[in-house]
Amino acid sequence: MKKIAIINGPNLNLLGTREPEIYGYTTLKDIENECLQFGKDNGVEIIFNQSNLEGEIVNLIQHASQNTDAIIINAAAYTHTSVAIYDALKASPIPFVEIHISNPHAREEFRHFSYISKIADGIIAGFGKDSYIIALQALAQKIASS
Repeated sequence: MKKIAIINGPNLNLLGTREPEIYGYTTLKDIENECLQFGKDNGVEIIFNQSNLEGEIVNLIQHASQNTDAIIINAAAYTHTSVAIYDALKASPIPFVEIHISNPHAREEFRHFSYISKIADGIIAGFGKDSYIIALQALAQKIASS
């Protein structure tokens, strides 16, 4: 069975209560449940994680690089600041998709830059919680043919 790791960055544990006008009322647990259901329905094992700690996210990327077939990453604020996460993803031999619940380009100027976009296999942003399922659909198709 193919495996996809979903790695979530800082403050995503606050989904549902943090700035619902931007992120909605869906919790990260709700998103996890939808992703796990997608996995069951499509024969893909989903490994879902969240951390507020940059080094822990690097560890999750390194572990996923050796134990899964693809990565979906919502690096949240670290998208715009973390060379360490960029380096971990660049070292990974498996495909990854960068996702965002909101559209960073429609927000504050500092959110327009992403360290990881340049090396991502794809970028999905602005579709709310559905960004996760769209990324899962794309990666499941990509790894099925590899």
